[in-house]
Amino acid sequence: MKIGILGLGKMGEALIQGLKNSTEAKNFSIRASTRTVESAREVGKRLGVECDTDNTKVASSAEVLILCVKPHQAEAVLKQITPKLSSNQLLISICASLTSEQVSSWSSGKCAVIRAMPNTPCLIGEGMTVFSSGLSAKPSHLVMAEKIFGTVGKTAVVEESLMDGVTGLSGCGPAYIYLIIEALSEAGVKVGLPRKTATLLAAQTLAGSARMVLERGEHPAALKDEVTTPAGCTIDGLMALEEGKLRVTLIKAVLAAAKRSKSLRGN
Repeated sequence: MKIGILGLGKMGEALIQGLKNSTEAKNFSIRASTRTVESAREVGKRLGVECDTDNTKVASSAEVLILCVKPHQAEAVLKQITPKLSSNQLLISICASLTSEQVSSWSSGKCAVIRAMPNTPCLIGEGMTVFSSGLSAKPSHLVMAEKIFGTVGKTAVVEESLMDGVTGLSGCGPAYIYLIIEALSEAGVKVGLPRKTATLLAAQTLAGSARMVLERGEHPAALKDEVTTPAGCTIDGLMALEEGKLRVTLIKAVLAAAKRSKSLRGN
């Protein structure tokens, strides 16, 4: 599979690393673009891929194109490469807020489009990427997208009308989790733990708890009840969280971020 990555930010680099380290690495041929000759040379040497400053060269040689530029740059880049696109190609956009309809319009509807929302844990192979299909995308295109992004974490597929919610939850979610880890770590320091130890306890507790949810497939409330013994310590902590409205505050955070995602494209 010939893959072209347009715009080598952190996510583009994460994808290259994931693809090169996957069990199917030999099946992937990767080419990327960046803005300057210097960065192209540096990236090519560091990541071991062909890197160019000409987006059209990357577009003309790829079966799958991944648009990793910033949202405000997307229209110009797509219009630049449109003459090199064909109906045999798949275009995957990770540009936050932009719809598949916008991406398809700016590329003159020449190829199938999939909208994707990855998150930053992709940088360590523990990401969450959610896809929605554009009008011309087929199930086989989703399979290709899942194969690529599956190298950097888990994947899911939703209707495009839900993608702003995805942005608010998993796209922005790592920031909420870091804030929770920071707060728990501060609490650890407050009760006398060294800061490094407190941060380790908070982060590993969260990582282990998340793994329990994923591997056991049970409702989080059921797992919560396993920790909560009658008249024990946990129930007092949970009461404090409910008094502080943690649950509703997190819900509001997702809703606010989803609303902002929608507003960024002006509709």
